[in-house]
Amino acid sequence: MSLLHQDLTKEKWQSLSFFYQMANIGAEIGRTITWKKKDLQKSNASFERGIELLDLTIEDKKNRIGKLKELCVLREVLVDYFTGEETYGFSDKDFNDYFYGFNYAAIMSK
Repeated sequence: MSLLHQDLTKEKWQSLSFFYQMANIGAEIGRTITWKKKDLQKSNASFERGIELLDLTIEDKKNRIGKLKELCVLREVLVDYFTGEETYGFSDKDFNDYFYGFNYAAIMSK
């Protein structure tokens, strides 16, 4: 599988903590939001990288118990929001708020 993140391997990603994985996904989604009104091509590229990282997180066996459902729902909501009809009623702020906690947890767990 060829990854958009060229320096990343599945094994390297799986060696990261769940909080660090989610913080990195949040960074890509944050870039998606930032670029959404400025440069649609950059926004779409960030979104694709975010979904790639989310898919790797979903595949990570350590995240299967207690996290899998939330990760799958998150993927569905993100795809709906950025490429669909926005049926779930989320906002840019909602996503920023959601991922903020993971950034904090990743920093505090070092």
